[in-house]
Amino acid sequence: MTRLQTDRAESADRADLVLRAERTWIDGAFRPAAVVVRDGRVADLLPLDADVAARDDRRVPDGQVLLPGLVDTHVHVNEPGRTEWEGFASATRAAALGGVTTVIDMPLNSIPATTTVEALDVKRASAEGRVAVDVGFWGGAIPASLGSLDQLHDAGVFGFKCFTAPSGVDEFPHLDGPQLRAAIEEVARIDALLIVHAEDPEFLVDHDALGGHYEDFLATRPVDAERSAIARVIEGARATGARVHILHLSDAGALPMIRAAKADGVRITVETCPHYLAFEAGTIPDGATEYKCCPPIRDDANRDALWQGVLDGTIDMIVSDHSPSTADLKTDDWGLAWGGIAGLQVGFRAVWTEGIRRGVALGELLPLFTTGPAALAGFADRGRIAPGALAHFAVFDPSATAVIDVAGLEHRNPVSAFAGLEARGRVTETWLRGQLVASSDAGVTSVAGRLVTRPVTAPAETPL
Repeated sequence: MTRLQTDRAESADRADLVLRAERTWIDGAFRPAAVVVRDGRVADLLPLDADVAARDDRRVPDGQVLLPGLVDTHVHVNEPGRTEWEGFASATRAAALGGVTTVIDMPLNSIPATTTVEALDVKRASAEGRVAVDVGFWGGAIPASLGSLDQLHDAGVFGFKCFTAPSGVDEFPHLDGPQLRAAIEEVARIDALLIVHAEDPEFLVDHDALGGHYEDFLATRPVDAERSAIARVIEGARATGARVHILHLSDAGALPMIRAAKADGVRITVETCPHYLAFEAGTIPDGATEYKCCPPIRDDANRDALWQGVLDGTIDMIVSDHSPSTADLKTDDWGLAWGGIAGLQVGFRAVWTEGIRRGVALGELLPLFTTGPAALAGFADRGRIAPGALAHFAVFDPSATAVIDVAGLEHRNPVSAFAGLEARGRVTETWLRGQLVASSDAGVTSVAGRLVTRPVTAPAETPL
């Protein structure tokens, strides 16, 4: 063999990257490791100081931890049609700087809503080549799309979102009781997933302007609205064997029925969101409608119970429900303001901040941001650091402290309930397929995300 051939062989045998960290999140624990990356995937996990030939060999700074890239399955990108509210470029930059390497986009509030294959094609065309992290898409189950969900399913959406109460936008009408049951039966038949905004309109209080007091808004969306709708979803799933998921749970009083349904073998999962874990109704200022969301942020006792649901495993994941709008829609009247909270870039830090206050270890939270949402979407190769998994990583400094300045976030509009929060933790680097794509020092340095579709293998029934 000639010297040139030898050099080529040695070069071909080199790993693309070795990322070394004293604390690497592997199989539910932190341990020292050298993570070897080839062709965008984790090739091996070796001892920290293993001798590895690699084109790039880096070490995570002392005090920081190497995490799998976070997965957020609840993001409203709003493009096309309401791109002034957010957009693929800004949303995915925010995700990257927040350590989120995969997002699944909701079928609203874009125009057209993702309720047909044609609308999905429009959305994909809007996103193509402009995403800093990987992006997939939910489809929508509305009255007009019932009976044809299989077409969107075959086109690669991850499942179907529906509302049991008015969504707030005319192009995405809600399902009434019989229509919800029809949707559950249909997803059972095609072995799909139904994700549900669960509020029963019979318990919601009609209103127009409400003024500036948060408690007046809270009274319009009582806990019975969530409990009634969730009970109906459980009943349908129990009868049909359908796989269902409860979105953005705010009422901890619904946890016992969800826990019981799981114990009975009902195929149900549930999420909550950073704003329900970080905030409570008693401290929301008058007129601060950046905190408005549906279902609403409830009282401190409820927040405590949600945290218990996180820690005992009843709640399967924590995702952002990033639902921004332009500043003019956040009028100081709780009845008229748009309902949605922007938090994609900072939600993980906000939960970690509250977790520290409660004495919760970082390792207790990580599955809810990684393997939990990854399993919901059917991903076996995301949300974990293991041989064969995608080399999606977040480097996190758990002890960093900074006040959140929304003007410095990548969200298109500087309006967020998290403004001014003294947050613990900082994502210092984000890696996508073994490529450094964002850092706290340089910002987003590469637009390397891809559009992804539902895995063809059957998803896990419950998060790992």
